[in-house]
Amino acid sequence: MDFLSQTYIALRGPTGAPQSAQDTIAKLSDRLSPSTLLADRRAAVLALKGLVRDCKEDVGDRALPGLLEVLRNDAEIDAEIAKAVLETITQLCEPDDDSKDLALKHTDYVIGNEQAVHILFSLLGDTHFYTRYATLQLLSVLLQNRRSQIQGYFLKAPAGASSVIAVLEDKREIIRNESIIMIQMLISQSPDIQKVLAFEGAFEKLFNTVTHEGGLEGGVISQDALRCVDSLLRYNSSNQSYFRETSLPALLCSLLLLPSNLSLQDSAPQEFALQFWDSQKVANVSLVLGIMGMLVGSKGSSQELSVFVRGFVELALASNAPTPLKTQALHLLPNTLTFPLSEVILTPYMPVPETRGEEWDRLEPASALDALVELTLHGEYNGLYSDSRTKEGLELRSAAVIVFDNFVRKEDVRQAIVQGMLPSQQPTKTAARSIKPSSNIPGETSSQGPLFVPADSAPAPTLPEEDEEDAPQSLLHLFAENLSLCFLSRSRAEDDREEREWNRLIVGYICLLAQWLWDDPKAAREFLEAGGLGTLVEPINQTSESEDLIPGLCAFLLGVCYEFNREPGEITRATIHPIISRLGVDVLVGHMTRVREHDWFKSIGPESMVLRYPSKAPQNTPAAEQEGEIWLDWSFVDFWKSNQHTIQRGLATDPSTLASSSGPSAESAMLINSLKDIDALQLRLKELSATEARVSGHECIRMLLTMIVVGCLRGACGGARG
Repeated sequence: MDFLSQTYIALRGPTGAPQSAQDTIAKLSDRLSPSTLLADRRAAVLALKGLVRDCKEDVGDRALPGLLEVLRNDAEIDAEIAKAVLETITQLCEPDDDSKDLALKHTDYVIGNEQAVHILFSLLGDTHFYTRYATLQLLSVLLQNRRSQIQGYFLKAPAGASSVIAVLEDKREIIRNESIIMIQMLISQSPDIQKVLAFEGAFEKLFNTVTHEGGLEGGVISQDALRCVDSLLRYNSSNQSYFRETSLPALLCSLLLLPSNLSLQDSAPQEFALQFWDSQKVANVSLVLGIMGMLVGSKGSSQELSVFVRGFVELALASNAPTPLKTQALHLLPNTLTFPLSEVILTPYMPVPETRGEEWDRLEPASALDALVELTLHGEYNGLYSDSRTKEGLELRSAAVIVFDNFVRKEDVRQAIVQGMLPSQQPTKTAARSIKPSSNIPGETSSQGPLFVPADSAPAPTLPEEDEEDAPQSLLHLFAENLSLCFLSRSRAEDDREEREWNRLIVGYICLLAQWLWDDPKAAREFLEAGGLGTLVEPINQTSESEDLIPGLCAFLLGVCYEFNREPGEITRATIHPIISRLGVDVLVGHMTRVREHDWFKSIGPESMVLRYPSKAPQNTPAAEQEGEIWLDWSFVDFWKSNQHTIQRGLATDPSTLASSSGPSAESAMLINSLKDIDALQLRLKELSATEARVSGHECIRMLLTMIVVGCLRGACGGARG
């Protein structure tokens, strides 16, 4: 009643006549003076709080200085006035569509004096619910408006870090949740604050929150806490090193239900492989995988690296995790993969049809390398859902291809695989087994032989004996014939979808051949003599308006053949040159330029090569139901970007000219010749016998070396610009 009566007296004039809002705000602002009673100041703050919504600008202009004075003098001694003044300032600084500039103006006034911000951080130590909650809300608004200034004040605040950590320990759920949101903004793009909070125990407090919320089964709070952990670690090597020294890496594995001491020959437990999944759990697990991948990528200890990599392999190849999580796990495997995939034993699972994922069959144990290759060739669950070519499924298979490509980078691994693919006269222990190829390619027949892929120790199956009169056909010759047959089959396609499939297969053959023939004169001659020249020229001549990818790729492959066809044979550079002249160098270059400007070409990245199939389905179709397709991969896109201009220049050269890509460049030759003079300079300077002369001689060497290198670099840059 006192508050109502005091407010009524303040609102009515001396004679009882109603006052304007500006007059009322002016009178209430005067009552914020420290000379008035605490009860009067409290009543004035509450009245101003009620006027903020309709008179935001007037309250900010007249009352904000007094409100900040009340915050400094009264907030720590009176919880009610603290709650009121904090909520009032929050409303003044909170932006909306109509008053964003006004909110920023009020924010700038509030943070104009760092003492006000220091008081806010000290108020976080107040255990009163409304004081702590209102302080967190105000700090969140200030961080949203002026993050960098608040971060600077935090580093200078006497009780900044300790008060923030204390809020994370609050048992009240609302306070803890609001503190996590505030901390996310506080640590954003500030390595110094990330380090301070990490060494104050933020990691432990955040994981305690995750555990209290039910681990990865928890809700949005677990997700926010894990996102905070991710922000504290990402791009912060100091925090990553500190994190590894704690017991928390093992906690990451336990959250995933994966034993940290799993041997290579033991399969993961069933509670890890078969779990119930919902969208919230998928988001939580994705964050944990991201944290583990971050630690793997920053080269942690060998034990930690092995455990995390094993978790990625198990999740991707032998679990019922959703497809996006499997794809993420494969992408997180290190590029320099040294993990023994052929020695790791997995226990794959297969969903029982028509059970909606509630029943699963346990399959025979297999090596991780077997499971990886089967995933690449057949798709998830050995092609159980291969009839629906979803975008998610293709992204998973493309990730498996990247992992396999990284695994076979070692020469000994490649030799073992090739050796396993060759027929042997006697049974020997090999590293390959037979896997039936997928039958999704148009025109594929069941007469094709088995495809050998790495495995444990299965003997290579015997191949049917060939007719001795038929000479063995090289793989390159076979590819040239298949490319020609693909063009022929495309011309006989019955509908647009079938024609699109043949186009996709043609692009794949051309990409493979372009990289194979590069800098290999013998292979270029063999491809041309197998009929490749006519195969490439015809699509360039018969270009339609709807085609801009295949003609450009054919022009590029024709340029590769012309550039590297340096061996004598039936088709020489002199044979190809008139054809290039008739087609027109400008026309060929134009075709190649359109390839680089193609939307598909631009959308390909190191971890993204799957495109959405142009269907009539609505744009908001769930990702799991979207159909996808693959036209190009990143290795070819990178190869094209590096060599396109070399081929374009080579098309305009005379047949007798040396290959533009062969031999050292002029800049390299100049650098080599200049460096050869270093020995002569050193011998001459060694003739100086006096101590001062020797010191001077060494200085001359340094100066001369610098001049030579700088001169060479300038010449190289000038040559590159030329």
